Amino acid sequence: MQTVEIFKQYLEHLFSGNRSSARELLFDANDRGFGAERLLTHIIWPAMEQIERLYRKDRISKISEHIATRINRMLANQLQRVLRKNPQNGRRIVVLCGDDERAELGAQIMSDMFEAQGWNVWFIGGGVANDEILKFVGQTKPDILMVHASLPPEVPEVRKLIKMIREVGICEEMQVMVCGGIYNRAEDLAEEINADLFAHDPTEALCLVESSPQRIIREDKPEPGRRRKRKKKQQLVQIQELRDRLGVPADTTEEA
Repeated sequence: MQTVEIFKQYLEHLFSGNRSSARELLFDANDRGFGAERLLTHIIWPAMEQIERLYRKDRISKISEHIATRINRMLANQLQRVLRKNPQNGRRIVVLCGDDERAELGAQIMSDMFEAQGWNVWFIGGGVANDEILKFVGQTKPDILMVHASLPPEVPEVRKLIKMIREVGICEEMQVMVCGGIYNRAEDLAEEINADLFAHDPTEALCLVESSPQRIIREDKPEPGRRRKRKKKQQLVQIQELRDRLGVPADTTEEA
């Protein structure tokens, strides 16, 4: 069975609320060699995005959205236990997210994937004041501060947080990465709030931290559009090269 077929069947189980069939489908695929990492990145993650997309378009009810999200999170928790773990690499990441359940699921998957790659991970979640985050970052001194799927009203606070971090001068080598949710939907938002890195999904995030291990200091203003597009194209080429080297499967899920 191909990934797209598994994804379509999985969505059917999610939206019918069939927990046992959803679980059986994924763990049968895992037993046949798909692997927990691939299931998280090619099934659980796109299912999360599909649920959000359909709900925003009023194509599913709130009840359906709640049930599907909770089944998806339950299986993400179970797959985390069977992820292949790499040795500790000494690198550190703090993960924040928007203050709702869908954003938290995406941030949890990011945290699990980074931890499996050997990173030390602190998953904070959402709803924490900037001054508390600033203090925690100063204590833990991470290589990456990740902000996943901020809600639209939260974006100005994320920009303030980045500005505070740079003005205070703590963790000057730390890179701020934004990913998922509104950052995927709003082109160039990552650069507008002066984040160092932007990724659409966990695989891209892991590739980026390998291709961009050091922070490049730039002026606190948006780049001209032409230069920004050229930089984005170069980044996509680097990501694809890393995907090829890491053996990440090329097949992708499609919108059901």
